[in-house]
Amino acid sequence: MAQKPLRLLACGDVEGKFDALFNRVQAIQKKSGDFDEISLAPLQRLNGSSIKLASKKAPIQTYVLGANNQETIHFFQNADGCELAENITYLGRKGIFTGSSGLQIVYLSGTESLNEPAPGYSFSPKDVSSLRTMLCSASQFKGVDILLTSPWPKHVGNFGNSSGEVDTKKCGSALVSSLATDLKPRYHFAALEKTYYERLPYRNHIVLQENAQHATRFIALANVGNPEKKKYLYAFSIVPMKLMDAAELVKQPPDVTENPYRKSGKEASIGKQISAPEEESICQFFFDLNEKQGRKRSSTGRDNKSSPHPKQPRRPPQPPGPCWFCLASPEVEKHLVVNIGTHCYLALAKGGLCDDHVLILPIGHYQSVVELSAEVVEEVEKYKTTLKRFFRSRGKRCILFERNYKSQHLQLQVIPVPLGHCTTGDIKDAFITQAQEQQIELLEIPELSDIKQIAQPGTAYFYVELDTGEKLFHRIKKNFPLQFGREVLASEGILNIPDKSDWRQCQISKEEEETLALRFRKDFEPFDFTLDD
Repeated sequence: MAQKPLRLLACGDVEGKFDALFNRVQAIQKKSGDFDEISLAPLQRLNGSSIKLASKKAPIQTYVLGANNQETIHFFQNADGCELAENITYLGRKGIFTGSSGLQIVYLSGTESLNEPAPGYSFSPKDVSSLRTMLCSASQFKGVDILLTSPWPKHVGNFGNSSGEVDTKKCGSALVSSLATDLKPRYHFAALEKTYYERLPYRNHIVLQENAQHATRFIALANVGNPEKKKYLYAFSIVPMKLMDAAELVKQPPDVTENPYRKSGKEASIGKQISAPEEESICQFFFDLNEKQGRKRSSTGRDNKSSPHPKQPRRPPQPPGPCWFCLASPEVEKHLVVNIGTHCYLALAKGGLCDDHVLILPIGHYQSVVELSAEVVEEVEKYKTTLKRFFRSRGKRCILFERNYKSQHLQLQVIPVPLGHCTTGDIKDAFITQAQEQQIELLEIPELSDIKQIAQPGTAYFYVELDTGEKLFHRIKKNFPLQFGREVLASEGILNIPDKSDWRQCQISKEEEETLALRFRKDFEPFDFTLDD
């Protein structure tokens, strides 16, 4: 018999408004049925001047965290927790609560402090370390059901949806990020920023490198009775991890993202403030492709001529020999270049599958996507988004692929396919079918995954991205057909041009290439994000 889920409530900062909270809880229960014996309140700052807890009785068992400032610390004098009123229990400064159902809750009260001993309203690296030791030392430890903290974890917004007005690179606790990394909570609640934010779920494993683990959902809640009517109550159902089937537990939500703390967990574990890794700038080149297009902007958004002593960026890795795609190289066929940004450029493919088959290329020398710096990745994504809009306006969907094998410079192939020719599902099936026929293990990876988390620099791979965001990946271990991507798209049922699967059979004269490039530049101009305002 399947385990019946527990129905729980999580709440933001009460700020003494217990009457408003309990009335709201009773209204919810009247409408949707009773919740179980636990109501979770991640941050309950008690305001003694406005309430008398002794006179209060919660409609369901309620657990609260402690003080996060000097003014409220005297309400929580017992660091190990105590009963504050009927059905209202203070959990304590830190610890583990296991309910009769087997649900495991880890809690950490207060704000971050790097001092030892920490003030009574704060937690320290030592507190976080003790929680980690209590749990992670067990050989069978897989994670916890719920983590309750007052502060947000720093960098929780990385790889995820927008966190609104809260800048997660500056706000939040690095120690909490470290704790969340190690404890792998299925739900993590926090409320110190007094706003609602439900982050997309994130995975706790590296795809294709580690065994699948459950996903984590981070939810920040607003304060009770806030005038903006932001969400302060969160209802959810959960089956304790210990009672779940292993396969069911590790099922990944369709919108799962990469772990936001993956790069910063080590620094957080020793109590350092997490900072984004220093990114390498690349050399920039500006060409007057067409005077009517306007002037290209510099990386600062200003004309380079305005500064007599511009800061010299560090040079990217240099090619070991001649490179056909480094924009400063004399080998580049510049008549094929159709658009230039700050870090990347577009060029028509030589021997393209169709007239508007283009390449996204880094201006500096990078071999693959996994070697790109963050600023180059950002512009690659801008080009991808812009090209999707451009081709969609012309009744086409675009398919993108990269082959990091027997290649020297990153080439992201972007091939438009008329909408009437086939569906995205047909294209996906064609890749999978032809891969199986050639004994190529083509795996589907999560849409919001970061390929840098899947392949390390130097790894040979083939990668496909469909217009829906679906992605297919193959780790190349030995021989791989160099024209595989073209062969699939040129096949019957897709573009129906099998005779063009080899680019060498599709070459045209330089004059014809110049004509196609001029036409593409003109058509693309209304979509060009690189132009000055």
